[in-house]
Amino acid sequence: MAELKIISMDEVAVEEVEWLWYPYIPYGKLTIIHGDGGEGKTTLILRLAALLSRGEKLPCDDTAREPIKIIYQTAEDGLGDTIKPRLLAGNADCSQIKVIDESEAALTMLDERVEKAIAETGARVIILDPMQAYIGAKVDMNRANEVRNILSQLGRIAEKYRCAIILVGHLNKAQGNKSNYRGLGSIDFQATARSVLVVGRVKDKPEVRVAAHQKSSLAPEGKPIAFELSEANGFRWLGHYDISIDDLLSGVSREKKSDMAESLIVDCLSDGKYPQQIVLQKAQRLGISKRVLDEAKKTLRVRSVKEGSQWYWELPDEKEAGNF
Repeated sequence: MAELKIISMDEVAVEEVEWLWYPYIPYGKLTIIHGDGGEGKTTLILRLAALLSRGEKLPCDDTAREPIKIIYQTAEDGLGDTIKPRLLAGNADCSQIKVIDESEAALTMLDERVEKAIAETGARVIILDPMQAYIGAKVDMNRANEVRNILSQLGRIAEKYRCAIILVGHLNKAQGNKSNYRGLGSIDFQATARSVLVVGRVKDKPEVRVAAHQKSSLAPEGKPIAFELSEANGFRWLGHYDISIDDLLSGVSREKKSDMAESLIVDCLSDGKYPQQIVLQKAQRLGISKRVLDEAKKTLRVRSVKEGSQWYWELPDEKEAGNF
């Protein structure tokens, strides 16, 4: 039986979170990047690895940085015919990117080689792609008690070496479900990770892919970041993109959301002024962001009127509408 030890919080030192890419990927913690097959998860992580290998700035982040070593494990793509050409396309310094040899024995998350490789190489990042392949044949990824043990051990390794451990995963096929329920396996995967990103393509712009923050335990959620994958332009970062995760996964376009927002406003305000708070609540239930709602309000020239302590919205009169 373990000896009882009590920790007094007044003796615990306050530690600042160190970031690989603020606020998306922290050092010393687990991060999950998942999405449907073919949506660009591996492309995203390899482009990030290429930038990190040269010490270059990451998208939408002006932080100066030094080159770092990265361990990248893949169970789906060949190193010579797929991974290295993609790293070279991103102008990676391949001497900074290492791979644990699995030719004699497949790697698992509980394999002691994971910690040994981090210690020997000094890697600040290790990527397991896809994470489902590294769970281990004897582990049921749908059983919380089994998953929790593995992730706890990975978390200890991440913290010990101040290393960012990134698990790249597939989503399940439960179309229509909220993003929280689309991860494969036990919900403990997402519960244990300190940051979770979802990658998907904008359905009416299939060349545009977006990485959106699904969970952020250590900082405010970051804005979605888009990148382009096309035959004409190849790969390029596009910067921040206004879309929710559920819209990204369900295929609802920003244009459709704008139409929904305008219809909602007209429906609420057609009989006269209407409480602003109720409009906002209805928009939220429909998954319409405040930014999209505000744009629709501006387009329709809706006025804000305060009566007492409450704000109301009202449509312009016919003369004002005619001048629009």
